[in-house]
Amino acid sequence: MIQTADDGDLRVVTIDRPGQRNALRPTDLEDLQAAIEGADTPVVLLRGAGSAFCAGADLDSVADLDDPEAFAKLGQRVADTIEGSESVVVAAIDGAARGGGMELALACDVRVATPRATLGEPGVRLGLFGAWGGTVRLPRIVGEGHALDLSLSGRVVNAEEALQLGLVSRIVDDPRAVAESIADNDHQSLRIIKSRLRDRGRDAAQRDADRFDAEAEAFATLHEANVDDIAASRDD
Repeated sequence: MIQTADDGDLRVVTIDRPGQRNALRPTDLEDLQAAIEGADTPVVLLRGAGSAFCAGADLDSVADLDDPEAFAKLGQRVADTIEGSESVVVAAIDGAARGGGMELALACDVRVATPRATLGEPGVRLGLFGAWGGTVRLPRIVGEGHALDLSLSGRVVNAEEALQLGLVSRIVDDPRAVAESIADNDHQSLRIIKSRLRDRGRDAAQRDADRFDAEAEAFATLHEANVDDIAASRDD
């Protein structure tokens, strides 16, 4: 379930499945995309309810997928929507960001963590990987060496290490205050700055279009090979 609340110059988008650590089903991804596309505020704060930011894809849904390639492409579209939004999108990472949850955070313009934030790409342990654009965005943000380390090991980093790696830009107690401070700036300037800085990566993004397709195909192949392990992990 995705909750949306507009408060002046700020739209707060909440992934609201705390009992499932805000894991995302296909319908949740579609609703999240709509919430971002429908924003007419200068800043959007993306957060999770309860004790997690987002645990990534809902494993019940992943295990039962009829078309895993389409699911991967849906996640990619949501991440692209976040990245391409005219609003500045701030990820409020409070608690766990795993797999697809970290990938959606990578698509945000600003990532801030609370002291209890943890981030990781543990899909490799289940025979999966970051198919929502993670293999493209992660090395851009932290560099190829750190991206390989995080992706191949599946290890989880805490807020301090995430800051050192550049996964987040700061550690704060109140991520909303960061989003509000950004929204206090000139709105036209925010749009222009985001557009100009994002334009620097636009040519690279176009070149990466084929890589996104390859990600979706590879996800489908790995899903077929490891679906039993994925299903079993739902009980862990």
